[in-house]
Amino acid sequence: MNWLGVVAALTAFLSIWAGHVAVRKIEFSSPTIWIPTLIFAIGGIVVEFISLTTSNRLLSAVFGIFGITLLWDALEFTRQQNRIKKGHAPANPNNPRHASILADANFHATTLDLLKREPTGEQT
Repeated sequence: MNWLGVVAALTAFLSIWAGHVAVRKIEFSSPTIWIPTLIFAIGGIVVEFISLTTSNRLLSAVFGIFGITLLWDALEFTRQQNRIKKGHAPANPNNPRHASILADANFHATTLDLLKREPTGEQT
């Protein structure tokens, strides 16, 4: 039996989910975004190198998918910050970086989390 497809699909789903959650939480609390971006980028390059050097096809697929997800998440830190500036994601008023974004009148930043609401649009 060939498990490569199932393992690749599960790896993609779980790494994308974990990356999405990690980017939201880390960007929300981190006073700078360049440090997590650098960590994720280096981690992604290292994991991609491991993917290229391992002889096991299954592990190579897992590491390849996970590595490219880390590299994509490194880009997502900047994109998440831009979503905060536009008001599409909540800003953290306790984060100095977000406080300056909230204070700048050129941005539409908000502290409301639009994902935490009732289907009618009312905040929970």
